[in-house]
Amino acid sequence: PVSLILVDPGMIDEADERYIELLRLHPDALAAAIEPNDENLTASFLKLTRSPLVHSVLPMNLRLDTWLSVIGLMLCGGDYLPPALILDARRNGHAPGGGAKLPGAPINGTGVSELTARELQILEMVSRGLQNKLIAAEFRLSEHTVKIHLHNIITKLGAHNRTEAVARFRSLQERL
Repeated sequence: PVSLILVDPGMIDEADERYIELLRLHPDALAAAIEPNDENLTASFLKLTRSPLVHSVLPMNLRLDTWLSVIGLMLCGGDYLPPALILDARRNGHAPGGGAKLPGAPINGTGVSELTARELQILEMVSRGLQNKLIAAEFRLSEHTVKIHLHNIITKLGAHNRTEAVARFRSLQERL
């Protein structure tokens, strides 16, 4: 069974025309536009807002570990939009409702600025693949407290799960 359909940005319109057929053939598959560079981000965003099929962007200029995390996120049912795409679209007034929150997009730009110092520490540990139990031991917290911090991190970043939060965090680290 097909789990992920990758679409060239120039082919989004054609893929949308075949949406019903693709859905019938691959009912569980998610679709993502492949973005080879940052030059066409705004154009891709505009196509994505109209597309019934494609809801994510797979940037091809990421580090391998980040790229694999984004693929993993998509295979788990999550959507991914590069933070630069969201910020650029908002700057150019292309966000729905003149800057309303996009589905799955962080609130107030990247959302990282809203994180506390402790939440940033925990997110860093999660990005290294550590389990909640080990993070709790490292900071002398209860596992429950770590879970609460993770819930707050995911909410502030507008992510759906810890994998998506880590993907966004790593993407932002690369840009800094």
